[in-house]
Amino acid sequence: MEKRTLTSEDISKIVSGFDPIDWVQLDLLAKMPPEKRLIPGLIAQEFAMAALRGTFCNKFPELSMPEINMKVLAYLTPVRMEIK
Repeated sequence: MEKRTLTSEDISKIVSGFDPIDWVQLDLLAKMPPEKRLIPGLIAQEFAMAALRGTFCNKFPELSMPEINMKVLAYLTPVRMEIK
């Protein structure tokens, strides 16, 4: 497959659906030390994992919480291990 360079018009079409940039939020984050900038991302990840855990609990009511947690990890982990 041949790669092609995106034009300004192509990029505009891609980003047209994005929310506008929150410059105040970016400024606040830029002024924070790196270890504090990580916290919002970690909170978002925790929220996403909890939501996925809840979905799996509803979808697989017969599974225990450790089994649900393993399903969440398997879903979110890009590494796939070969089963022999």
